[in-house]
Amino acid sequence: MTSDHGTATNRKIQVLRMISTVLLLFVLAGVSKAQQVIPLYAGAAPGSEKWTQKEREYFSTVFNTQVVTNVTQPTLTAYLPSKGSANGTAVVVCPGGGFFALSINSEGADVARWLAARGVAAFVLKYRLVQTGEDGTKEMVAKITDQKKFDEVIAPVVPLAVADGLAAVSYVRNHAIEFGVSPERVGIIGFSAGGTVSTSVAFRYSAENRPAFVGSIYTYMGAVKAADVPKDAPPIFVAAATNDGLAPDSVSLYSKWLAAGKPAEIHIYSKGGHGFGMRKQNLPSDQWIERFGEWLNVQGLLKPIS
Repeated sequence: MTSDHGTATNRKIQVLRMISTVLLLFVLAGVSKAQQVIPLYAGAAPGSEKWTQKEREYFSTVFNTQVVTNVTQPTLTAYLPSKGSANGTAVVVCPGGGFFALSINSEGADVARWLAARGVAAFVLKYRLVQTGEDGTKEMVAKITDQKKFDEVIAPVVPLAVADGLAAVSYVRNHAIEFGVSPERVGIIGFSAGGTVSTSVAFRYSAENRPAFVGSIYTYMGAVKAADVPKDAPPIFVAAATNDGLAPDSVSLYSKWLAAGKPAEIHIYSKGGHGFGMRKQNLPSDQWIERFGEWLNVQGLLKPIS
């Protein structure tokens, strides 16, 4: 009796181990899929062919989060929803960091995972940055105290970063079938310097890389070249906090879209500071992405393509 009981117990243990192994394989498969990294260009990125700096990822004590610096070869990291939940919408996500770094989690991967969980295919863009030394975030803080000099430092790289944003939208649109999305439902969202990229795309697109919608989160408009709102401008979602020195930039952007008679929505929180991203501060600004999701839903972008 004891022997039979022991045998049954062993079998149960074996079954549980098999189930655990299968579940682990599913999890690993999902992670592998989520971390698919796609080179944005076939060869060296146009305009920076001679760059030799090495890309680096590390935890920044200045940003208090994981960052990437010295990007020379732009990439898209895909976070794809399960086939059962996919709705056909896609978003290129542009992290910020003053063009010296990329806040790769709070304004990148965390945003992408949230979107993928709601059926949206998300692609985190690593765009080209200013060449820095050991810690790009410390260099940024040292230089940003003089806004004029800071703008002079980032000026050469901004057009390259914007070109990466346009190329990213083109890439996802051109590979829409592969990713299970509609080329007419590919948008872009950016944060701070990444907002400079996404907003510049909203001003500078062509027929090939027109985004279906744009998110501009506490964007730095000082690096966005002045331009008229396009006649066929896509809907735009804007968010920032009043206690962020860049808040007027967001209000100005919203006002431009409004004056042009184009669809726009804005959320200005009383607190939140700059760079809140997906960080939790126990403030209403923590919920900005919920408002973004609601806005996508109002646009009909969370409904599966019929």
